[in-house]
Amino acid sequence: MTDMWRYRDDARFTEDFVGYSVEARDGKIGKIDEASDEVGASYIVVDTGPWIFGKKVLLPAGVIDRVDHTDKTVYVSRSKDRIKAAPEFDPDSYRQDTYRERVGSYYGEGGRGWENPL
Repeated sequence: MTDMWRYRDDARFTEDFVGYSVEARDGKIGKIDEASDEVGASYIVVDTGPWIFGKKVLLPAGVIDRVDHTDKTVYVSRSKDRIKAAPEFDPDSYRQDTYRERVGSYYGEGGRGWENPL
């Protein structure tokens, strides 16, 4: 599960992602409100704006496929439906291990939210 919380080598956290657009496999989902490069616990928090009524979602760094710094866009390997059905963002506990374990299980291989990226 630790790999789910690490940036892939080609999507490495190299600068501040806040404000970058986020694209799911099937369209835009919002903009990055917060990003972490904490070892073994890296993530982005996406403000979905009107897409899902102004809610935020936590995405583990491992779902990031690539980053286009020129266009300021982060591409993730999950569909909009999977992201929309993810565990509800909890602003009070999203940095806690138990919450991240639940989110990691959802997005990780074998979890309900896993999709073959191919």
